[in-house]
Amino acid sequence: MKLYRFSPIEDKERLFEAIRYIHFASFGLCKKILGKYLPVAGNIGVFCHYDDEYRFLTKLREDLTEEADNWNKKYYRLHEPIVVPGRGNIPGAVYTYLYIRQPDQHEEVGDVDFVLSAAEFKRLKESLLKGSAIEGLEIFDRPDLDLIRLSDPDIDVLSFIGMKDMAENVKINID
Repeated sequence: MKLYRFSPIEDKERLFEAIRYIHFASFGLCKKILGKYLPVAGNIGVFCHYDDEYRFLTKLREDLTEEADNWNKKYYRLHEPIVVPGRGNIPGAVYTYLYIRQPDQHEEVGDVDFVLSAAEFKRLKESLLKGSAIEGLEIFDRPDLDLIRLSDPDIDVLSFIGMKDMAENVKINID
């Protein structure tokens, strides 16, 4: 039995299979925890679990993305956006940035970032700060990022909620 759902990813087809899985599982996670779907920020991350897999996917990412156009030297703009069509009531999305995560402690397949308006995000964050316990939601504890993390031990993806989509993040980085 494989330890990880997709790893090691060893070809482009398997990468795109993992991306579709991350998309639908992340939307499922969002709906389970928040009771609704949110729009995506435009980035998708694939988590590596082996060093060889990371080297292969980094090389593949170099072919798929614009090396000079990246946010935080982490999210690279795709030459061609990845479009995942909706299925049933689960929305589709367009991903314009790809992140390949180095092997670390994460067992998840990957992550997707969602966005809320600034007012909605602040309300949700304030309720969490005041002790509101929403299972699967926590403030992401990093001073450089203002995000809320969604997770569930039975779902092998992570998601984050922020106030900015990738276009806004990249613009802020350039300005």
